[in-house]
Amino acid sequence: MKEGDQMSGHSKWHNIQGRKNAQDAKRGKIFQKLSREIYMAAKSGGPDPSGNPSLRLVLDKARSANMPKDNIQRAIKKAEGGDATHYDEITYEGYGPAGVAIFVQALTDNKNRTASDVRVAFTRNGGSLGATGSVSYMFDRKGYIVIDRTTTDADEDTVLMDIMDAGADDLQTSDEAFEIYTDAKDFTAVRDALEQAGYQLAVSELTMIPQNSLEVPADELEKLQHLVDALEDSDDVQDVYTSASNLEE
Repeated sequence: MKEGDQMSGHSKWHNIQGRKNAQDAKRGKIFQKLSREIYMAAKSGGPDPSGNPSLRLVLDKARSANMPKDNIQRAIKKAEGGDATHYDEITYEGYGPAGVAIFVQALTDNKNRTASDVRVAFTRNGGSLGATGSVSYMFDRKGYIVIDRTTTDADEDTVLMDIMDAGADDLQTSDEAFEIYTDAKDFTAVRDALEQAGYQLAVSELTMIPQNSLEVPADELEKLQHLVDALEDSDDVQDVYTSASNLEE
């Protein structure tokens, strides 16, 4: 098993859990963004997740966020109903306080509005928007899977053997969870193999992992959090990835 930089510092799962309360307050906006992703996936590949890997991926993400089934079905039915709304996928790249690399993914029906929102978020919060390609090379597309340890009796050795057999790259173990990283192209096979082995997956998603993580000094960390929050406040921004190891996600 190879050990990457994502193994160092605070665990991704710890950071995700750290923001749970903040995300609870934003639950409506999160569901709205997920609805947009579900709609686009169903519109482009059909409403059946068994034959539409993109939709299956978004539905896993929605379930991890505890999105109500009614919301999910509404988004799928909107796509089935021939709604003409179209969203473009756009990425933005830049730097935040302490030189942290930031990669932003958006889904928008108005590129000018989104560009303005992102630019303002960067400039008002100590960041700088960069050109396409300025930071994307610093991130790797990875599969990320979490098994909550309260849902399994398996020990670390058993999980390690199972994920190796499934083709995963890395395992990070804490008291709370097993965090598994895969190559993007192997993600679906690893996820399916773990589910077939009886594991309940708390998170299963494709994500962007920084090749080198940076621990942000305390005096800069709050500024960076404000920048990330400002980006996420945009209805069009789906995901924000940073190279900070100690930012709550």
